[in-house]
Amino acid sequence: QEIRNDPGAWYLTDGLCYEFLRVATHLRVFPSPLTAAQALNFLDALMAWPSVSLLHAGPGHWRMLRRVLESLHAPAGDLLYDVRTATLMREHGARRIYTADTDFLQFDDIEVVNPLRRG
Repeated sequence: QEIRNDPGAWYLTDGLCYEFLRVATHLRVFPSPLTAAQALNFLDALMAWPSVSLLHAGPGHWRMLRRVLESLHAPAGDLLYDVRTATLMREHGARRIYTADTDFLQFDDIEVVNPLRRG
């Protein structure tokens, strides 16, 4: 799938959706977490928006993964979860991510926008 040049387009990955399910239902994160059904209903509603698409790995994904890994200094552990997202972004031509996760600053070709920072 090709990235649309529409500034209102938003993209998710299945990994990000699962991470949302993990966090939104976690009792140690929220005093009253969502149930799995509530969290999935939220994702269903989000995916129903015409401006939201899900990025999938294509036939060149593993070659792109190798290039991403080679561009980093000793990638390992939890960073590899972010490597997956960055690889999908590169594969589909996405260059901006909205996240508070500073690990994404390690990817030279990705613009990181922290939605929690003002200004």
